[in-house]
Amino acid sequence: MRKRVTMLVMAFVVALMMSFGGAAFAKIQSVDISCTNAGGNQPGGQQPTCQGSSLTQASENQNPSGAAPPGQNP
Repeated sequence: MRKRVTMLVMAFVVALMMSFGGAAFAKIQSVDISCTNAGGNQPGGQQPTCQGSSLTQASENQNPSGAAPPGQNP
């Protein structure tokens, strides 16, 4: 009986380790989030990636789910 309980606990620990192990390898990449002009406004009709001169590109790091990792400021 004791051996079965030990094996059950070991199986649970292994399954738990496997479920959290994959999250550590998520690729974090920089994503364009907005484009602003000298006045601090987004140009009309402008996509998130800048397509002209005198524009400032803002970007943030994102994980595959599209969320910024903890501690990231845009």
